[in-house]
Amino acid sequence: MNALLYVLVVVIWGTTWIAISVQQHSGIAANVAVFWRFFISAIVLFVFILLFRKLHKLVVKDHLFCILQACCIFGFNFVCFYTAVQYISSGLEAVIFSMAVIFNTINAKLFFAQPISVRFYPAAVLGGLGMIALFWNDVVGTQFNHQTLWGIGLCVIGTYGFSLGNMISTRHQRQGLDVFSTNAYGMLYGAMLMAIIAYFQQHEFFPNIPVSAISALLYLAIFGSVIGFTAYFYLVGRIGSGKAAYSTLLFPLVALVISTVWEGYQWHWNAVIGVVLILCGNAVFFIQAPRKWSRSRI
Repeated sequence: MNALLYVLVVVIWGTTWIAISVQQHSGIAANVAVFWRFFISAIVLFVFILLFRKLHKLVVKDHLFCILQACCIFGFNFVCFYTAVQYISSGLEAVIFSMAVIFNTINAKLFFAQPISVRFYPAAVLGGLGMIALFWNDVVGTQFNHQTLWGIGLCVIGTYGFSLGNMISTRHQRQGLDVFSTNAYGMLYGAMLMAIIAYFQQHEFFPNIPVSAISALLYLAIFGSVIGFTAYFYLVGRIGSGKAAYSTLLFPLVALVISTVWEGYQWHWNAVIGVVLILCGNAVFFIQAPRKWSRSRI
């Protein structure tokens, strides 16, 4: 089950970067795009859980945490990502987002006193080096001016917001709260927050955008948000936020395959080395030592 959730998250979220890029190039304001994404997601999720009578009541304190989670993971973080794509490539965004594994492991230690596995350090180093190698040409080919630095900073802030949202999801599940219910309320609150901001900034809620942008919006709302976030938060509850976030190291690989097919991405020796390092990092982090060998060492 964990492997299925892991693969599902990697494939779905690995393809959302392309959809975000399509939306951004349509000219829609970032907060309006985020509003529609999570408004549609919330409606779909509420209909689903109401039909199956899975909607759980939350106390006021839990609703407040859902609002906080909305700010971290269903709102401002995506405004950062949508805005950053104006300054840096979507591939580089995916690389920066892979820092979630570091943020999650550190935040889990800070907020829940979860011990950091010894295997985390070599796995993180291998994964980090793999990302650097994989996107080396993109990085060295980027002109580092103030706009590029601004884009990188926005991605880092958005990624840290994602990590904080993970911590709140961990809190929800430790309190025995239903993932579907907390996600539905969180997405609704995030959409409401973005709507308020868009209203005061006088952004157009119904811009004239192409069919491709509408298709990207629906994909982001249903697959990227409803299915992706639900699968991811279930994964967080089953294996912990640190291990679940390690899936983010594979997102750029999916994006790279899509780029190869649709954009003619050219593979270089550093990209091959990057793939190998990332796969080795996954092996170090997830493959358990044989029980017989482990006992013999005690």
